[in-house]
Amino acid sequence: MPKLARQLSYSTLLAIVIGAVIGSGIFLKPASMAIQFPSIYGILTLWLFAGCITLIGALTNAEVACIYPETGGQYIFFKKMYGDFVAFLYGWASIVVFNTAGIASIAYVAAYYLDYLIPLFRFPTSIEQLYSFHLPGVGTFYILEMFGRKILTIAVIVFFTIFNCYSTQQSSWIQRFLTGLKLGSIFCVILFLFIFSQNNFIVHPQTPLLENSLGWSGFVAALAGAFWCFDGWNNLSFVAGEIKDPNKSIAKSLLFGLLVCTGIYLLFNLVLFYVLPFNEIQQSEFVAATAMEYVFGSTGGLIISFIVILSVLGSVNGNVFACSRVTYSFAVDHRFISGIGTIHPKYQTPFNAIVVNSVWACLFVLSGSFDQLTDILIFVSWIFYGLSAAGVILLRYKSPQIERPFRVPWFPYLSVLFVVFTGFYLYTTIYNDYINYMNGSQPVLKCIVGLLLIIAGAPLYFISKRSVATNARMKDE
Repeated sequence: MPKLARQLSYSTLLAIVIGAVIGSGIFLKPASMAIQFPSIYGILTLWLFAGCITLIGALTNAEVACIYPETGGQYIFFKKMYGDFVAFLYGWASIVVFNTAGIASIAYVAAYYLDYLIPLFRFPTSIEQLYSFHLPGVGTFYILEMFGRKILTIAVIVFFTIFNCYSTQQSSWIQRFLTGLKLGSIFCVILFLFIFSQNNFIVHPQTPLLENSLGWSGFVAALAGAFWCFDGWNNLSFVAGEIKDPNKSIAKSLLFGLLVCTGIYLLFNLVLFYVLPFNEIQQSEFVAATAMEYVFGSTGGLIISFIVILSVLGSVNGNVFACSRVTYSFAVDHRFISGIGTIHPKYQTPFNAIVVNSVWACLFVLSGSFDQLTDILIFVSWIFYGLSAAGVILLRYKSPQIERPFRVPWFPYLSVLFVVFTGFYLYTTIYNDYINYMNGSQPVLKCIVGLLLIIAGAPLYFISKRSVATNARMKDE
């Protein structure tokens, strides 16, 4: 396999973790989470819980990443854990579902908030409903819905695609720069809102507009939003083959990076509850802008919108950069897409893999809305997160002799806890998805869409294996 140079420093790794995790979700999801689980302290506990579960998964993943610090991350891990078939399904799913849908959904938020500043073009509802496609048993997708936002989203993806195609060093530098700017801006927003707000709705809360019961279904629905905000931590493993000192840097950057993200999320939600009445959080489509306007007027709304766009751009860059490495590694192993698994001779980047990911992400943008994209990618991502943690347990007993530069703490308890929770979370997500589809509150069975896209890779695997076997026989003859 052609190799990408090891040139990523510890500071770049932190920027990748923080930059990929803190993107767009924190500015959008608090409103829907407040509707799904209407409790101030319940939501704060939920964020802390999501952070802890994510950290357990990340540290479990760090053990195998240090054993096999190769470009492609989890794709490589699954080959070692479960063999070629599961690895193929992961590589396939990363291209057609979660990595590309992740890029699409994050970039969509830049257009979402720009639409707040400058209303973007939108077709009349009658035309939006005119062009659609329906998948039996799955739902209906409206291509022209929010068309102005979709076109701008595609433009953002194309811009960072071009940027990442031409230089790994420049992509690393812009990732560090944008992540530093993002953290500084968000911290200033939190600080200024606490200092200048005349309200304290934590001490004097108002009655929620929508009184949902605080049950498991609401908790899991809100938890899905929190997990989407934490998604992206595994991007670090994708670039493991380019890290200068992987044995020392991987676990440390995941630990400190996720602790920073969890702290930022808790503080940001705390300041929202401090500044805004709970019912206004539930009603707000742009909750971060609403909080800033509450304290600083229309100028505050403009400032936070620019900060959100800046945050999103950094996250898009990080995802375009890291996710292409899985596509590249996957393509190297499979003849039918081997042209994607090449390194550009001049720029020394996985040029074709970056382009393929971005084209598919643009198709995702046209196919669905923000919530559809995030729910599909989170569900599919967690299937493989659970498999990865189970694989770490399997490797401990299957290959105990392997040198492990980093060992997950309190093994096997933390790893087993993560696997059990993943199973419960996936089951509850499928159940809620079915109920919401049957009562008409959502047009698409999102879990089914994700599973169908994964399963679609199985015939391709067997075709690929048959092609390899046929070529081998021809050579022997």
